[in-house]
Amino acid sequence: MPTIALSTGSLHSYGLARVFELGAEAGFDAIELLIDQRWDSRHPAYTQRLSRETGLPVVTVHSPFVPYVEGWPGDPVGRLQESVRLAQEVGAQVVVTHLPLRVRAAKIELFGFRTGPLLLPIFLPNGGDYRHFLLNGLAEFEAAAGVSIGVENMPARRFLGFQLDIHALNNLETLVSMPHLTLDTTHVGTWGADLLVFYEQLKERIVHVHLSDFDGQEHRLPGSGHLPLAELLQRLTRDGYRGAVSVEVEPRALQAEDEGQVRAHLKQMVAFCRKHTTPH
Repeated sequence: MPTIALSTGSLHSYGLARVFELGAEAGFDAIELLIDQRWDSRHPAYTQRLSRETGLPVVTVHSPFVPYVEGWPGDPVGRLQESVRLAQEVGAQVVVTHLPLRVRAAKIELFGFRTGPLLLPIFLPNGGDYRHFLLNGLAEFEAAAGVSIGVENMPARRFLGFQLDIHALNNLETLVSMPHLTLDTTHVGTWGADLLVFYEQLKERIVHVHLSDFDGQEHRLPGSGHLPLAELLQRLTRDGYRGAVSVEVEPRALQAEDEGQVRAHLKQMVAFCRKHTTPH
C-alpha cells in the first residue's frame, strides 16, 4: 500500500517538532520535509532526531521553491543539488522539485527597507539554465545521486479565457519526457483536466503524489472539492504504487489557528487515505 505522509508545508506556520508530533498523533506513516525559512528544516541531525522520537521517517524532501532561503543556494539547480544532499543524509529516497519559472524573483532594498522575494515582470521565454538542466542533465544527476527527482506538474491560471502559465515545460508532452514525476492533484485541477486521465498518461513515471482537493482554490482538504481523489487512491493501490502519498494542504484549510481543529482534520485525512488505499 502507499505510504501516507504529511507535508511539513501543510503547517508551515508551526515549528517543525510540532508538525512531527501532530503527524504521529494523527496516524501518518511518514513526513515530507519542505525546505523553507524554518532553520530546523535545513538541519539533518535535528530532523533525524525528530524522526526517532516520533517514529516518522522523512521519505521525501521538497526542494525550496522560493529563491531566498538562508544558507541555501539562490539558483534552482544549486537548490536542487543541496536538497539531494540533505535527502541523502536523512535517508529520503525522493526529492520534489518545481518546474522553471518564466519570471525573475528578486529582493529590493530601498532606504534601508528590504522586501521579501518579489516576482518581477521580466519574462524568461524558456526558463533559463534550469530548463536546460532538467531536459539534458537530470537523468544523469539522478542516477549518480541514487535519489529519484520527482518533477512536479505546476498550476495554470486563466485570465479572460486564456491560460497563463508562469512555469516553463508545464505541459503533458514535456512532463512525460522527465525521468520521474510528482503528481500534484490540486494543480491538475487548475488545468481543468481530468485527474484520472492525467494519472493514466503519467503513471509509469510517478514516484510521489501531492494529495489535496480543488474547489476553485488550491490545496483544500481531500473530499472538500470536486477532484476524484478517492478513485485516484484506489487506482494507485490497484496499480501497485509503492511510493508516498503526501497530504499537502494550506494551513488555513486545516484552520491552523486552532490546534484542536488541526488535530481533527489531520485524523480525518489519514482516515480518508487509509479507506481508499486498503485493498478489499
